[in-house]
This record gives sequence, structure tokens and C-alpha cells, in this order.
Amino acid sequence: MWPLSAWGLEARRKIGGVFTDIDDTLTTHGAITPDALQALADLQAAGLTVIPITGRPIGWCEPFLAGHNGPPWPVDTMVAENGAVAFISSNKGPQPLLGMHKQLSKIYQQDAATRADNQKRMQQIAARIMVEMPGVFLTRDSVGRETDLAFDYNEFSHHPPQTVQKVLDALQREGMHTTVSSIHIHGCFGNFNKWQGAQWIVRELFQRDLAQELDHWVFVGDSGNDQAMFEHFSHSFGVANIAQFAPQMQHLPRYVTPSARGAGFAEVARAILEARSA
Repeated sequence: MWPLSAWGLEARRKIGGVFTDIDDTLTTHGAITPDALQALADLQAAGLTVIPITGRPIGWCEPFLAGHNGPPWPVDTMVAENGAVAFISSNKGPQPLLGMHKQLSKIYQQDAATRADNQKRMQQIAARIMVEMPGVFLTRDSVGRETDLAFDYNEFSHHPPQTVQKVLDALQREGMHTTVSSIHIHGCFGNFNKWQGAQWIVRELFQRDLAQELDHWVFVGDSGNDQAMFEHFSHSFGVANIAQFAPQMQHLPRYVTPSARGAGFAEVARAILEARSA
């Protein structure tokens, strides 16, 4: 991984859009910090497309995007559950004024019948795993999940790598696609990952092929479920806390920031914006 300072000026000048992970990338100790929130606002004000893409459930994302608990996050859309579902703004005309609620619509990669069948199967699998592995529990945000299962290993519960692997093995035996974030173990029916979800949302919103315009996009992340993005993005960044997971990862980002979590994200945003004025 090269330091952020090695990212060339000409490459930075071409950037028109930013994908970012949320947990431990935008957030620090579970909350978005003022510098990260300002960085989002500065990017959007400069005309860049800004899209958080997360393993968190779609229900968890809604308050941040809609502005239920304060001003809405200054982002264009939010992709959840590792790419399977997204909220898009259905407001017509200009963006809402600061503090006003956005009107949101959910879009999915799977149809309603498929999602219903998968939810029944996932409930049975989750119940069996929690019986077979005492102390392993679904994430506290699971009530808002629609397309995947998530078990807590490093948010409120703390489990060693051996337990994480046992959960992954159990999910994979059921034919589920699995990923591990900095805090949760995920399993879903369907080959969803952040790269596949990023391609989908760019097609849905802009009718464009993300793979053909990667010189104009950045991704910022921090952990294992970001690997598909690190593998494909020419301009991929890990915030400094990625060092915790790097030894277990097959695909690493091209660059790493000096600072961790939200401060690291703000450093990437600054590098982009400074290049525009240089």
C-alpha cells in the first residue's frame, strides 16, 4: 500500500465520484465525526457524486439519509446490505434545504418473491447457528435487514477468529455468500458484494458502466468486506486502521491514509479538492 501522498495530482483532478464504506471509515467509535461529515458536504458542494456503500441494513441507513435525527447526510444515495438494496431520493427538483427530510424510495436487486423465500430460509439458519454456537448472536441492527444475515463479532460482542470462521463455515454450508466487515459476519443468498452493488447503482442512477470509468471514481474502506472494491478500483484507499485486517486480506487498497477512520476519509476528500484548485 502506497501512502496517500503518492497519489498523483493529475489522477486526483479526474475524480468525479466517491464510494465509501461507513463503519470505521466514515465513523469513529460508532459515530460520524464533524470532519468526516464536512468532507462529505465539501465533496458534494464541489459537484462530486458521493455514495456510501455498507454492510449495514437498509433500515439502519434511513435516518441518516432522510434526516430523521438531524440534517440528512450530504450524499447522493446509500447502498446497503453489501450491495443488495439502496435508498434513492425521490424528491423532484433541487435537493432539500438543510434540515428538511428527503423523500426516499427503496430499490432492490432481487424481486419480492425471492426476498420473501430467502428471508424464511435465513431465519431458520440464524436460529440453528445461535443454538449450535452459544454466545453468537445476530447483530442488534438485524431488525432492519431485508436481504442478508449478520452476526456480531466485534461491535457489542467480541469473538476470536476461530469463532468467526465457524460461523462463516456454517453459512457457506447453507450455500450462502459470505463476507466479514470490521464488526459483523455477513451471509446472503445471491452473489452480492460492494463491487457488484456499486456497478448496479451506477447503472440504475446514471445508466452508465462503472467498470468503464474507474479513472473517475474513488473508493475508501477499511476491512474484509471492502476487498471486492479494492480489487477493482484504480483509486482505492484504506484508512489507517486497515492495518488491523490487512494480514488476513487477499486484496488490499492501492493507497493508505495517515489517519484512521473518519479523519482518514477527510484526508482523501482534501486531496481530491485540493487538486481541483491547484
